[in-house]
Amino acid sequence: MLRILIMSDSHGRNENVELAIAQVREEIGEFQMLIHLGDVGDARELESLAGVPCYIVRGNTDYDAKLLNANVIEAGGHRIFATHGHLYQVDMRLDLLRFAALENDCDIAMYGHTHVPYLEEDPDDVTILNPGSISKPRQADHRYTYMVMEIDDEDEVTYELRYVE
Repeated sequence: MLRILIMSDSHGRNENVELAIAQVREEIGEFQMLIHLGDVGDARELESLAGVPCYIVRGNTDYDAKLLNANVIEAGGHRIFATHGHLYQVDMRLDLLRFAALENDCDIAMYGHTHVPYLEEDPDDVTILNPGSISKPRQADHRYTYMVMEIDDEDEVTYELRYVE
């Protein structure tokens, strides 16, 4: 089983990042990868906190030239298109993100930017998700959110929206 911790929009506020990492390790178990969907603050600090391979994309408030605007990540038998989303107008529409994922032969697209969790599972096309924000949530309940994705030995994927407690 491959377990992936997915978060976005921490904006350098790593106390909730630390809490989420500890929660996952305590309640679910170890994870093998962390994907951060932009507006990270200090990418090196995040990598140090996680202690696992990290894939971090550039958000609209990130200025680290080493961060990519988008990244294609291989995970199990899946290809993930990871981006912050601001360059794909995700606050208004998701079709541009979906097309970018398809152009890159990806079956999963992940984005941040809106600070609102979202999950649209489509095993016949592209599954689209947003873990929300781990530091500045904008959904109705204003809870800090992240996601855990698990890929089993048959390449079946499950997603869980989780809250920082």
